[in-house]
Amino acid sequence: MVCVLLGSGFEEAEALVPADLLRRAGVEVALVALQGTEVTGGHGITVKADISLDQVDPGSIEMIFLPGGLGGVEAISSCPQALELIRRLYADGRYVAAICAAPTILAKLGLLAGKRAVCYPGMEAQMSNAILQNSTPIVTDGILVTGEAAGSAFSFGLKLVELLKGPAISEKVRESVHYHG
Repeated sequence: MVCVLLGSGFEEAEALVPADLLRRAGVEVALVALQGTEVTGGHGITVKADISLDQVDPGSIEMIFLPGGLGGVEAISSCPQALELIRRLYADGRYVAAICAAPTILAKLGLLAGKRAVCYPGMEAQMSNAILQNSTPIVTDGILVTGEAAGSAFSFGLKLVELLKGPAISEKVRESVHYHG
């Protein structure tokens, strides 16, 4: 299962486009609210989560995905239970993915030390322990996947599909949505 953590103020496109592409590929995806069942994104779109964070079974997660949006990033950063889940999954060798402002969470946790990564332009100072790759919108370094911004959501989602289901399925999903990026 892919666990998509949603904190109030998350960037809707960064969360929902990859979640949609993963589901099209047959991947089980859970939209996980930090608390409650509804979460409002940074642009006023309210999403009904599949489960809340306290219902997550860490053993069933093959990837955790953190969308950006400054409010969502702040909410995740302020949630000890979310931070512990991220640490645990990384330590267990599970995929950890983050896009836009969310890679700064990984940097603060020390997970990007010496790792290649990208983040939203202008947030590089919060990524001091990463090896920044600003020339590319998606960076994979082992089990870590980072993306630049909302404009990268389709490419990012397709990379997640590729990692979990292989290049042929990723290509099939890309073709099915007529993505030409």
